[in-house]
Amino acid sequence: QVQLVESGGGLVQPGGSLRLSCAASGSIASINTMGWYRQAPGKERELVADITSGGSTNYADSVKGRFTISRDNFKNLVYLQMNSLKPEDTAVYYCKADLKRYYGLSYNTYWGQGTQVTVSA
Repeated sequence: QVQLVESGGGLVQPGGSLRLSCAASGSIASINTMGWYRQAPGKERELVADITSGGSTNYADSVKGRFTISRDNFKNLVYLQMNSLKPEDTAVYYCKADLKRYYGLSYNTYWGQGTQVTVSA
């Protein structure tokens, strides 16, 4: 069984910072891309940032220059450092990993349960 568990969400004032973490655990043989998505009320889930196992990153235009994604391949962790937060960043943030399980034949996508980020004065 595979689990992705996020942590680090919360309430922060505009201009503040938060750091999200996601730990992947279970019978994991290999992880390809890991990423963060978010979903605000009434909106579709959208990509925030992702990172390959080789360290190549991709960001949504709305977070470029403010958010930084990183990962620890040995510990199967991915992080999202969020600075200069704005009210429009308020959403549930989800971790995603494309991974292959032991004895698995292909990579599949797994999601965490989400963590709430609220940016408000």
